[in-house]
Amino acid sequence: MPKSAARKTARKARKTAATALTDMSTAEATVETLLSHGIRTVYALPGVHNDHLFDAFARSGDRLSVVHTRHEQGAAYMALGAALATGQRQAYSVVPGPGLLNSGAALLTAYSMNAPVLALIGQIPADAIGRDQGHLHEIKDQSGILSRLVDHTTLLKKPAEAPAKTARAIRAMAQGRPGPAALECAMDVWGERGPVGPIPAPAAAPAPRIDEDAVRRAARMLGKARRVLIIAGGGALDASPEVTLLSDLLQAPVMSYRRGGGVLDGRNPFSVNLPLGRDLWGEADAVLAIGTRLFYPATQWGTDRDLKVIRVDATKEGASRLHKPDVALIGDAAPVLRRLIDAVARTNPRRAERGDEMRQRQARMRARLAKLAPQIAFLEAIRAELPEHGIYVDEVTQVGFAARLAFPVYKPRTFLSPGYQDNLGWGYATALGAQHARSDVPVVSINGDGGFMFTASELATAMRHRIPLTAIVFADGAFGNVRRIQQEHYGNRLIASDLANPDFVKFAQSFGARGVRARSPEELRMALREAFKAGEPSVIEVPVGAMPSPWEFLHMPPVRGASKR
Repeated sequence: MPKSAARKTARKARKTAATALTDMSTAEATVETLLSHGIRTVYALPGVHNDHLFDAFARSGDRLSVVHTRHEQGAAYMALGAALATGQRQAYSVVPGPGLLNSGAALLTAYSMNAPVLALIGQIPADAIGRDQGHLHEIKDQSGILSRLVDHTTLLKKPAEAPAKTARAIRAMAQGRPGPAALECAMDVWGERGPVGPIPAPAAAPAPRIDEDAVRRAARMLGKARRVLIIAGGGALDASPEVTLLSDLLQAPVMSYRRGGGVLDGRNPFSVNLPLGRDLWGEADAVLAIGTRLFYPATQWGTDRDLKVIRVDATKEGASRLHKPDVALIGDAAPVLRRLIDAVARTNPRRAERGDEMRQRQARMRARLAKLAPQIAFLEAIRAELPEHGIYVDEVTQVGFAARLAFPVYKPRTFLSPGYQDNLGWGYATALGAQHARSDVPVVSINGDGGFMFTASELATAMRHRIPLTAIVFADGAFGNVRRIQQEHYGNRLIASDLANPDFVKFAQSFGARGVRARSPEELRMALREAFKAGEPSVIEVPVGAMPSPWEFLHMPPVRGASKR
């Protein structure tokens, strides 16, 4: 090529590159990347470290909604609730140091529940990070703290890198084991301006290759088994049709506990709770575990050579974390199960129909659970009024424990429970996020009086943003579970378990919310019906006394192996 032509080509390339660059701040580039990836809401509490970021939020106009809360934990829990209810990525933003730590319980819970929550965390001035100078909200090794709470974290250092790093963080939340991610940015870097390249479009994460040989081995193993048990966890939420079909093909009961609720419709006699699942674990010769840690079976119920275990998990590490399976199928549950269904259909023998057996076993289980009649009566009232697509948000309370055993769940993502963190007080703010993200369905938040007060101030958020969440507060004047343990195991030496409560009806009304009191399951049904019809933030106080213990149905001895008793 002649030199003149080469120079002309180079000038054209530089001109093209220049026109592709836009002068933007780091905050503006970050916000544009969020928008390009479908994140349209940020749950947030402002502060000086994030002023430039919030200005970018404002400049985005009606393309982005900012829901501001009264506490950082409220912002993070709302993002968590929105993520759990929709299965979609959600974002929150808080200042560094105390702001991060205040949101930490929610971020930890997002990690334990594989929830795609993106944390946008401010930082002190860039040149002061790590120098221990005493800046406002400075904290030692904030990045290290974040790395223990999320799967992916990075620090934005200049405008040009913001789109790529933000897009990478968003992609990371769906790669392999789903989970949260975090972006940090110094307060001065948020506002720094410079040339920024094109905003990246969403890119689908590459699907892991399905091991066809493992699928065939799993199908043969299931075909030989006489009594198959399926266990469905949170990783099966997007594979409900496949699990339902496999259950029918194999005449296999499906046990789900909390996270997997609704994967198989709770009205199906093959949908079983934890204690009935344990009984079936003892009888099974093959288990298909889908998107679950398999914690209770692997650590409490026992295993032996007679039980074949097939795991479907997002990662190889997850599949063998507690117990090495006989076959591991790695990948997203739905496509893996579709391959497995095809293979099973070719090798599966004709099986005897177990419907009558399962209906009889369900009836016997209901009789066993009659011990929890006070809790179950309230749960039946809630189930009767909550539509089948309505969302129930669990809490660490006496009614909540019983719900994990006796609340029928009809659809995936309609029973939200805090997983193995089981953190008291998560419920109200998490439910607020679920209701904001799913304005098309009613959401019920159940609470004890102890847990409700953790985030009850977010009633102000419900009123400010007109979020029509209905909260039920079962008030017994105590941390009821703590009190029972002290009574039963520590000679009734009660300490730090009693509570001083407000009048919850007047408390709600003081915010301008609806506040009513229901003294029976029948009155609760009426109060729920009226709350759903009103479409306003509502609190229903239900005075209760001590309730029967659920623990014999939750922590159960082994049924297999050498330690069986």
